[in-house]
Amino acid sequence: MSQSTVAQAANDPDLQKRVQAAVYSEAIGNATLAKTQFATQVKTGYANLIGMFWAVADAVEANYESGLLAGRGAPGHDVDVVTDGQITSAVVANWPPDIEANPVP
Repeated sequence: MSQSTVAQAANDPDLQKRVQAAVYSEAIGNATLAKTQFATQVKTGYANLIGMFWAVADAVEANYESGLLAGRGAPGHDVDVVTDGQITSAVVANWPPDIEANPVP
């Protein structure tokens, strides 16, 4: 496992599409997350997903690297290399918390 693998996974267009799908699915279908500020940004098209791409890439690094070493040309696309469950788990675990509008010092 290496930082190179994480970087490759984070920038894999196929994996990015799957992460985006998981984020939108949670923003719409997860009753708890759908009420968050980030979900509102996602649903209105103003969310920056780059941090989520990197968080998921870090979480699935071992599987992604195994796919590369096995000669899989598209480990981010292949659901038997990086599962939907792994992506969803990483998305939920890294969902940004709400920020208070006027935090008390």
